[in-house]
Amino acid sequence: MKRFITTLAILLVVVVAGMTALVLLVNPNDFRAYMVQQVEQRSGYRLALDGNLRWHVWPQLSILSGQMSLTAPGAQQPVVSASNMRLDVKLLPLLSHQLAVKQVLLDGAVVRLTPGSTARQPDNAPPDPTNAAPSLPAQRWTFDIDNLRVSNSLLIWQQSVGKELNVRDLNLQLTQNRQRQAHLELSSRISRDQRELLMNLNADVNLSRYPQHLSAQIQQLDYQLSGADLPKEGLKGQAKMQAGWSSNQAAFSLKNLSLSANDSEMTGSASGTLGLRPEVNLDLHSTMLNMDSLLGLKISGSDDLSLQAQRSGPAPVIAVAQPEEQPSVLSGIDGQLSLSVDKLRWRGMDFDRLMMKLSGRDGQFALSTLRGDIGNGNFSLPGALDFRHPQTRLTLQPVLQNIAIAPLMKAFELPATLSGDLSLTGNFSGAGLNVPAFKQVWQGDAALNLSNANIAGLNLQRMIQRAVENSSARVHGPAKQAAGSDMQQITGKFTLNNGLVNFAELNGQSSMLNYHGQGSVNMVSQQADILFGVTVTQGWQGDDELVQRLKQTPVPLRIYGPWSGLNYGLQVDSVLRQQLQDEARKRLKQWSDRNTDSSRNGSVQKLMKDL
Repeated sequence: MKRFITTLAILLVVVVAGMTALVLLVNPNDFRAYMVQQVEQRSGYRLALDGNLRWHVWPQLSILSGQMSLTAPGAQQPVVSASNMRLDVKLLPLLSHQLAVKQVLLDGAVVRLTPGSTARQPDNAPPDPTNAAPSLPAQRWTFDIDNLRVSNSLLIWQQSVGKELNVRDLNLQLTQNRQRQAHLELSSRISRDQRELLMNLNADVNLSRYPQHLSAQIQQLDYQLSGADLPKEGLKGQAKMQAGWSSNQAAFSLKNLSLSANDSEMTGSASGTLGLRPEVNLDLHSTMLNMDSLLGLKISGSDDLSLQAQRSGPAPVIAVAQPEEQPSVLSGIDGQLSLSVDKLRWRGMDFDRLMMKLSGRDGQFALSTLRGDIGNGNFSLPGALDFRHPQTRLTLQPVLQNIAIAPLMKAFELPATLSGDLSLTGNFSGAGLNVPAFKQVWQGDAALNLSNANIAGLNLQRMIQRAVENSSARVHGPAKQAAGSDMQQITGKFTLNNGLVNFAELNGQSSMLNYHGQGSVNMVSQQADILFGVTVTQGWQGDDELVQRLKQTPVPLRIYGPWSGLNYGLQVDSVLRQQLQDEARKRLKQWSDRNTDSSRNGSVQKLMKDL
């Protein structure tokens, strides 16, 4: 045992002595020119090292440098700059005074992917006589380092036209083997417009054919997005996919895509090109898509307007000078979308078996299919979308069959006082994809049929019967209303014009009454004004002649005022007055027939005419 310990001690002394001698004999500054030359030969980039290079022995033999920068040819700013750089070197090549780097570590680096850091020709450079496009340094770049680590760094990304995007707390570790099969681990934090994105990436990357071709197996991508105009709990989830990129065709592909966001899930594939006019083709499937959770909507149990946005705060006001409104970003993208959803939740309504197909070019898309089931009914919403304007313009031809109207009205933030099964056929158009836009700037017309309808708090039969009972003791209604007697069948036609719904025709009937009417509802000012003619055909008891008249005579009923406090106006007196006048004429005529005196008969005829 003592011999073993003694042997280990001798070996340790030899190693320490050898490394000390190596550090004393080999000056790391001798490799400065070699490193600068190698970087420029391999990539065309200029490496600058400020200050002296020095050794760091424990726990890894390394070369430490001070301020460093890496600049593309003709660029105004460096692509990479860092206050500290560590090069972990291999020991054996140093014995022959050669440098072999097995890991590069940058701490507190600033990576710039901006117009100022891109390679460019000098202003005084002569034109290329062959008119050939210059070879970019990035096209001949090779990554021959086994390991690269970047910690506590900042990435600044900016397109030629646009704002800077800062990726903070950037931590990256990239390792590769001789076959250029790399493993990538990345974490970062992105803040912009009062929103923050946290991201962690774990992927295997194939660099063997880079830059012509690049493929990656993204094993795990965790993200969390929070901030202004987002749900209070934010958006968080995971993603997995197999990604590919071909630089010759500028084509990308995403296969075996699996994405989750809160309690929603989606799988599928994506492909396309990213040329001057990108083209994107999506084929997606979702078992559950909860739009209420993604949009931050909370459904309360009240019957009032119950959709409440649960967000962290309003969207930020961005003070950017824009001389004129720009079209939607989707106007510059071509492609198609095929989406199938097993279960979808939107504004408190649950949909099943949703199918959507969208395709188009030059900003104009055909919505050939948008259909699904809801409850015992179904719907179809084919149409077209125009993205060439600041507000997306739509045309829809809805066909609804037996859709429960109460949750539909709640979804559109209308008083949920009406129940029944709605069937509708119409044609609508407008600008904007949200409910407020539909209620304010859309136009169209439709024919509707509402079966098993019931208006909460508005029993037309009881209203008229009580009004008649208060005006006349000759008739009265039933003491107890029969079950289901208020269920109505309503048909009608209406037009929509910037929030004003005009009912040109509205007819209803039940086992106890029938009515017709017309009027308008203003969804912007939340006002209504509708005039009905209501005839109660059953349930009268009392004077036979008055009962028969009430069964045949429509009673004028006006409903008007704000939604929060509607007013009702009934004109029962006119019906009763007409009945009294007709009865008086009848009795005077009978009396006149029994009396033949001409002078009296003339007076009676004059009285009947006055009545």
